Amino acid sequence: MSHEVNLALLLGAGVLLISVAAVRLSTRLGLPSLLVYLAIGVGIGEAGLGIRFDDADLTRTLGICALVVIIAEGGLTARWSGLRPALGPAIVLSTVGVAVSVAAVGAATHYVLGVPWRLALLYGAVLSSTDAAAVFSTLRRIRLPPRLGALLEAESGINDAPVVILVLLLSVPGAHADPWWQQLLLVAYELVAGAAIGLVVGFAGAWTLRRAALPSAGLYPLAAVGLTVLAYAAGAVAHASGFLAVYVAGVLLGNGRLPHRRAMLGFADGLAWLAQIGLFVLLGLLASPQRLGSAILPAMVVGLVLILVARPLSVVASVWPFRYRLREQAFLSWAGLRGAVPIVLATIPLSAGVPGAQRLFDVVFVLVVVYTAVQGSTLPPLARQLGVAAPGEATDLQVETAPLEKMRADLLQVDIPAGSRLNGVHIDELRLPLGAVVTLVLRDGAGFVPIPETRLKTNDSLLIVATEEVRDAAELRLRAVSRRGRLARWFAEHGK
Repeated sequence: MSHEVNLALLLGAGVLLISVAAVRLSTRLGLPSLLVYLAIGVGIGEAGLGIRFDDADLTRTLGICALVVIIAEGGLTARWSGLRPALGPAIVLSTVGVAVSVAAVGAATHYVLGVPWRLALLYGAVLSSTDAAAVFSTLRRIRLPPRLGALLEAESGINDAPVVILVLLLSVPGAHADPWWQQLLLVAYELVAGAAIGLVVGFAGAWTLRRAALPSAGLYPLAAVGLTVLAYAAGAVAHASGFLAVYVAGVLLGNGRLPHRRAMLGFADGLAWLAQIGLFVLLGLLASPQRLGSAILPAMVVGLVLILVARPLSVVASVWPFRYRLREQAFLSWAGLRGAVPIVLATIPLSAGVPGAQRLFDVVFVLVVVYTAVQGSTLPPLARQLGVAAPGEATDLQVETAPLEKMRADLLQVDIPAGSRLNGVHIDELRLPLGAVVTLVLRDGAGFVPIPETRLKTNDSLLIVATEEVRDAAELRLRAVSRRGRLARWFAEHGK
């Protein structure tokens, strides 16, 4: 192996380990970790260690690959029970809201900064997408009401699709010359076709993985992530929205009660962290500190328009029919975090040679760094001040499934979280279907075989053996009792 390869591996391993350690620092400071990763990239670039990197085409390609993984992880971890009531407003906010934001930012950039209309609309399009990685990492530190948190996460997963289409239309020479109705039809086709492809891949993948007993537990996470990448590739080949296909497929797979689901989510989470680290460090490398100074003033102007005018207008125009309170709309307006997505999108006109694209990239880079630091650190206190922080709630019941192929059965592992109504329930009060039985209880590090009179407690871990025919019914019953207690059926709670 050559000396250069060894040095590259040494540098890469060092950057990765420093980035992992930096997560703890960013958590303590209350900042999104992307800022630390961008700083690392700038530090090892031409202004620091002297590594020169200016390949916008490679950055765009690798950035899109990283975004596929990040969006897939967001879909896999989204719970359909929380996502379903927020789906309508999320779709409107990702379409109507994006249009309002593009118009507001574009008009302000044109009239205030004197930027030509095409480039001004590119500013609006690039900056109208909230970032999935920034939103997921920041909102997981805040306990929000389910429909509010689900709306922000769903919006960040969905709005990439229409924004990418807009940026491509404005960046490709001649594409924006088509009649407006033709462009509108093209956007509609790409979104509908992308969602349809995601549905097909998600349903088919979940059905197959539930019935295919793979020889190793480690193959299930690989298959799940591979299916989400397949959804993106199929969407791209069909000239549809690959990003929307990824998110839809991820949601279906993540809610498909697959074997080894916890291992699958852990693998996707680790892969998404790796994608974030690589993406942000690469974007930091691409930035040139010598040019960023002159971009500070226009970045501040555009940023103020974005967070004080464009984002609030897009929120009000999108969610008012869904009866969100004013304080919730105010929080939604401030929580529209930008991150790697706008910077990656800014590389599209840069690689296409659009006049003024280099300035666009520098402005977007400065804006993302400054406003992400401000918004990310102020979200928790703002949620408390507005009264939108939710009180302590039980964590959703986690059920891990492992197939027992020869016995035609499944082994379920259930951990009882704080706040679960399973606390205090006797084993015989679970009323599990015939063919499912609790075989072991782990409590305070000691395991024992329960009897019907055994009373469950918070933090207990249960091992349940269920035949293939009743596995789903057993899981639904456990979720129902966890939510409403032993009398779940009287409350019409069926665990779905």
